[in-house]
Amino acid sequence: MTAPPSYSPDALLDFERRTIKLDERSKVVYVAGTGPAVIVMTEMPGISPQVARFSRWVRDAGFTVFMPSLFGQDGAVPSAEEGVAVFKRACVSAEFRALEAGSASPAIAWLRQLARLAHQECGGPGVGAIGMCFTGNFALSLMLEPATLAPVVCQPTLPLDAPGAVGLPDTELAAIRHRLEAEDLTVMGYRFEGDKWCTAQRFQAYAQALGPRFVARVLPDSAAHPEPPPFFKQVVASPHSVVTAHLIDEAGQPTLDARDEILRFFSQRLQWGGFPAA
Repeated sequence: MTAPPSYSPDALLDFERRTIKLDERSKVVYVAGTGPAVIVMTEMPGISPQVARFSRWVRDAGFTVFMPSLFGQDGAVPSAEEGVAVFKRACVSAEFRALEAGSASPAIAWLRQLARLAHQECGGPGVGAIGMCFTGNFALSLMLEPATLAPVVCQPTLPLDAPGAVGLPDTELAAIRHRLEAEDLTVMGYRFEGDKWCTAQRFQAYAQALGPRFVARVLPDSAAHPEPPPFFKQVVASPHSVVTAHLIDEAGQPTLDARDEILRFFSQRLQWGGFPAA
């Protein structure tokens, strides 16, 4: 039987809270661990305890986590109403362009520079990146930064008004596909079968744009945690967050297997002597 959840705020005290200025813009970034860098980009409505938990798993697997604060209150468990307010602000923000198909968000330029900085600081073959929900396709955009070698897109939801689109300009998608093929790289993608925010159309668009370089994993709805935090239960209202809010932290659960596969993927690409994903 799935353990009942306990949702409490996370003070993030085991992360170093850094203010990083790039391209004349400063953002708070939570950093922890040693080894090659992985950029963990939070889902809506912010760095929740579940997003921080995933970052700790990445850290404990032998990586340096860079977790930028992009929206919301860091470490909080927002109510459904608070989460909706964060979501609405992000949707109208020029930084994210949530409603524009075929147009990369301006926030991407800053995140690419963060990937470059993280690689310079941490070394290794390159950098990993995982985007979730609102930031899902950001991980794909980071492939235009040569340091990024291991992109993971979890339940990508942008652009909101085009469920069958990837949300990047065609020229960028062509450049990314060329790089994936030239360097023998892959993009891992995860979603729940019944996710109403990241539909089958979305993954079809990724497959069309990237071909066999896009490796899709679709989990059954029955694998989702039945009691996610309030925003996810009341607003998202469908299985959605594969490795965070809807993950069941029990051996043999498909969501935990997905987490382990992602960690193996990072190991394969970023750690000398890493082993291939299953």
